[in-house]
Amino acid sequence: MSYQVITTGYAVLALIADAMVLLVVIGFVASRRSPALRERWVGFRDGLTPFALHAAWIVSVLAMLGSLYLSQIAGLVPCEFCWFQRICMYPLTLLLGIAAFRGEIAIAKRYLLTMSLVGVGLAVYQYQLERIPQPTVCSVTIPCNEAAFNIFGFISIPYLSMAAFLLITTLLLLARSDGDETELAIDDPTVTEPIDAVVSSPV
Repeated sequence: MSYQVITTGYAVLALIADAMVLLVVIGFVASRRSPALRERWVGFRDGLTPFALHAAWIVSVLAMLGSLYLSQIAGLVPCEFCWFQRICMYPLTLLLGIAAFRGEIAIAKRYLLTMSLVGVGLAVYQYQLERIPQPTVCSVTIPCNEAAFNIFGFISIPYLSMAAFLLITTLLLLARSDGDETELAIDDPTVTEPIDAVVSSPV
């Protein structure tokens, strides 16, 4: 496949990732509005939980393969901020895979969510460097504020990175461990078992 086909394909995937994140945000906000929507949201989240880590791992693998294609095959030399984002993404590829196949949701959320959020911050910062005119950033030979390509007029390499990190972050936030479920059950007003009975029961 040609360079144009692959970069355009990744741009389309980024738009799909953005749409998924936006739908999740809208669904979460709507669930705060009524008990019926809350119930649907909980059902959606619980249905996604068994696949959330696997989906996040697939996203990280696609992001890693895309970055390797751009640098090793397409010949684009990574800038300094690109390397910082790779430092966040590449370990996620390995660690999310291990967490997904071992079912360690709590550990993944505790340790990998921070790495993904740092990646989001780096990608957003570099993207605004490209969009807002300013003096050369990083170096003259490999500047961090010049887009290597612009698919659809606004999708560049940091945009692709941002979309991947945002989707990974969203999937990690949606995944629920057993501890999360217990916490929700205590706070849920629909639970009919008296709390006093639970507290007073012998351990």
